[in-house]
Amino acid sequence: MEEFRRSYSRLCRESGAEPQEAVLQQLHQLPRGRLDLATQSLTVETCRALGKLLPREMLCTELVLSDCMLSEEGATLLLRGLCANTVLRFLDLKGNNLRAAGAEALGKLLQQNKSIQSLTLEWNSLGTWDDAFATFCGGLAANGALQQLDLRNNQISHKGAEELALALKGNTTLQQLDLRWNNVGLLGGRALMNCLPSNRTLWRLDLAGNNIPGDVLRAVEQAMGHSQDRLTTFQENQARTHVLSKEVQHLREEKSKQFLDLLETIDKQREEMAKSSRASAARVGQLQEALNERHSIINALKAKLQMTEAALALSEQKAQDLGELLATAEQEQLSLSQRQAKELKLEQQEAAERESKLLRDLSAANEKNLLLQNQVEELERKVRCQQEQLFQTRQELTSTSAELKMRAIQAEERLDMEKRRCRQSLEDSESLRIKEVEHMTRHLEESERAMQERVQRLEAARLSLEEELGRVKAAALSERGQAEEELIKAKNQAHLEERQRLAHLEDKLRLLAQARDEAQGACLQQRQAVAEAQTRASQLGLQVESLRRRLEELQQELSLKDQERVAEVSRVRVELQEQNGRLQAELAAQEALREKAAALERQLKGEPDPRPPAAHWWDVRLARERGWPGLPC
Repeated sequence: MEEFRRSYSRLCRESGAEPQEAVLQQLHQLPRGRLDLATQSLTVETCRALGKLLPREMLCTELVLSDCMLSEEGATLLLRGLCANTVLRFLDLKGNNLRAAGAEALGKLLQQNKSIQSLTLEWNSLGTWDDAFATFCGGLAANGALQQLDLRNNQISHKGAEELALALKGNTTLQQLDLRWNNVGLLGGRALMNCLPSNRTLWRLDLAGNNIPGDVLRAVEQAMGHSQDRLTTFQENQARTHVLSKEVQHLREEKSKQFLDLLETIDKQREEMAKSSRASAARVGQLQEALNERHSIINALKAKLQMTEAALALSEQKAQDLGELLATAEQEQLSLSQRQAKELKLEQQEAAERESKLLRDLSAANEKNLLLQNQVEELERKVRCQQEQLFQTRQELTSTSAELKMRAIQAEERLDMEKRRCRQSLEDSESLRIKEVEHMTRHLEESERAMQERVQRLEAARLSLEEELGRVKAAALSERGQAEEELIKAKNQAHLEERQRLAHLEDKLRLLAQARDEAQGACLQQRQAVAEAQTRASQLGLQVESLRRRLEELQQELSLKDQERVAEVSRVRVELQEQNGRLQAELAAQEALREKAAALERQLKGEPDPRPPAAHWWDVRLARERGWPGLPC
């Protein structure tokens, strides 16, 4: 790495620019085999120097250039230099706002480089220009080494998704592709779904946050599950064949060792036989030489000769036995090879049976998918019926509010008529005012007490309604907290499934939020009704006070029309009681409507409430704080 630092400094000075101190420090501190220049804001001269040095660098296998704010020229120079590199395995270009020129340079890199296996391109703008992104997809289709590709938050539209689908049809090495938080949509999701049957290597495809319907996401998930199963079965078969080949090789080695041992024993016996034959020949020579000298011992020598001939016969018989043993060993080796061939055929048949079983499971899964789609349609019809019921309840609320307004107008007209009658009666009864002042004051005090009691009752009703509203809000908050906890647990248990279903659950959350807003609107209407009742009570109190002042001025005709006045006051009381009863009935009706809305909300909350992907919004907030241009809002 020290030689790399010196070469970098030399190239920067040759181009007329000083080397960046932050880059030199990072090069001095970095471990062997990894070059990490994240968040260093590389200049064009630095990119040109790195582009010249990286093709000759044979020790760097990982290159991290995330959040470096690369310019179009700098990114092009750097990627052009990486085209000739043959040892780099991991490349991270996250958060560099790469656009048209960067997409074209990446396409050329993928087309020429044969060593990069993992490429991270999160938080760029590659999908903004269709032609440049098509060039990138062409390079991906021609690449034969890349296994992992991260394209999150790149503004990829449905056209870019179609180009990616064409690239996946031609690519034979990519295993993992991350397309979260783009603008793929329905058309792009279908294009990607249709390309999966022709791709046999991709086993992971993330499409969360792309406004793709749930059925397309489920189809993609099923295809990825089948590819994962196919990959696991292929790996298991490879492991088994490797183990079997090792066992066959071990058996062959053992048989070869046994055969060599037999050959060694046969050679030793042959050497012994040759030695014995030489010894016997030497003895025969000695006997022949001593034949003339010792003719008397010929019989004994003949006996010894017979003994040696018998030993030779025995040795020959032993050699024949060893040959038979060798033949039996060869036959056993042939039988073992035949057995191994039979076992291989049986394993191939088992693999074919497993493949047919997997096909049957696939058909059963398709049938289950159809059943689940029918259930989803039934649930959607139920939701529509509940929405119609909510619309009817809204109409009923509007009609009741209109009736209340009409009744309030009629009550005000009656009050005006009563005022006029009271004025006429008071003008006629001015002479009798003094006699009935005390009686009317007592009567008015009693009416004031009654009105105060009614006002207190209405205030108590208002407080009870506010308490109920607080309880409803607390219950809604507790339910939302429970739903969030359940969502967190479900997210920890099945993180992949949750990513693919987030869009569908977000729609449900919007519907639940609308239902909650409607319930809050109903509660606000109830508060308004209580406030109107309080204002009416205060207006009635003011009217009573005005009547009291006028009655103090009047002094006549109260004794003659006392009965009429009492009847009129009782009629006013009855009307106020009727109005109070109508208000209570309307409050009861509104409570029933609120219970219906709560029941509908509970029915809609039958599934766990989703939460917006916090990680995505956190990344967006960090990007905005850094002030990166061209990022999606």
